[in-house]
Amino acid sequence: MHNTIDLNCDMGEGMMQDAELMQHISSANIACGYHAGDEDTMKKTIELAIENKVAIGAHPGFPDKEYFGRRIMPISTIEIYDIVTSQIESIKKIADCFKIKLHHVKPHGALYNLGAKDRSIAHAIARAVKDADPTLILYGLSGSFLVSEAQTIGLMTASEVFADRTYQDDGTLTPRADANALIDTEEKCISQVLQMIGEHTVTSVHNVCMPIVAQTICLHSDGKNAVAFAKKIVEALKQQQIEITVP
Repeated sequence: MHNTIDLNCDMGEGMMQDAELMQHISSANIACGYHAGDEDTMKKTIELAIENKVAIGAHPGFPDKEYFGRRIMPISTIEIYDIVTSQIESIKKIADCFKIKLHHVKPHGALYNLGAKDRSIAHAIARAVKDADPTLILYGLSGSFLVSEAQTIGLMTASEVFADRTYQDDGTLTPRADANALIDTEEKCISQVLQMIGEHTVTSVHNVCMPIVAQTICLHSDGKNAVAFAKKIVEALKQQQIEITVP
């Protein structure tokens, strides 16, 4: 098993569990106002991260608060570059006021899923991140174009796996519209996390075992079991003598 792993969580999206979740994670992906949040939530979430010694990252999504950034929007790669750049700049400005550096960028929702499957979209995202700050780390789905395209242009990456989502046979996440998209028990959550870290594999909803690279584990703050899952993950990793720390 690895002796370190990052535990990240999507934050600043208007959920009531951020303060409690922040006590258990090592990195926070903070909504930048397009799919959720605003300047005030960004400030409050950064303050929480500082209090808990948690690394902060930009969590850019489509400009679509109505659908929480989870609906595909037909926009060009040039526009994708622009919206990612704009969101990184908006949170960086606030981080600068707190004299804290942005650590990473993790796309949100539909933008993340598109980037995972589409090389040109992944490239636009990666280029925007590198142009904003070449020291940033791009968090992307393990084995996806988000990781490979970022590496191609010399950007640091963290291969991401999910504690609270199920997988399809091609290594992508099960669409949220499907009934079995979310993991809903602590047992399944811990079993999947330990398999991904310890065996470097994940088992799909159709029982296909696939290789995976696990450098950062994601939890979603809007999951009803988010806090319980976070506590159990921390406990399980401690038992395996795996330290939770940023990549």
